[in-house]
Amino acid sequence: MSSEINPFNTLQLLKPNHYYYSLPKLDEQGIASIGRLPISIRIMLESLLRFCDGQRVKEEDILRLAHWNAKKPGEGDVPFVVSRVILQDFTGVPLLVDLAAMRDAVATLGLDAGMIEPDVPVDLVVDHSVQVDRAGTDDAFFI
Repeated sequence: MSSEINPFNTLQLLKPNHYYYSLPKLDEQGIASIGRLPISIRIMLESLLRFCDGQRVKEEDILRLAHWNAKKPGEGDVPFVVSRVILQDFTGVPLLVDLAAMRDAVATLGLDAGMIEPDVPVDLVVDHSVQVDRAGTDDAFFI
């Protein structure tokens, strides 16, 4: 079960040990008219419900987004938090290199390199970056 708070009572059991945050529950409570919100706003709203902890995401953030109006946008930022990141090889490989460099720098300082970790799960998809220019010869590795 989620460790976050659940101020709007939207956390629902799907099956044992599987939970989700129900946007229709906001509708039932009169907090938001979910049907009028664009899909992108619904996705952001569900993320706010999932990560509401009273610090990073506050109840006021949820209410402000639940009352979103395209004709009269509200003031302030939306603390959007992602649950995972998917990187393609073009952007993911440089990210891995950066993480490795940061880990080396931290280790050089005598600290635990394991402290350099992404805050959310990251998946790297490598689909075509490996290229073989030469193979099957004694000098292929050196060219």
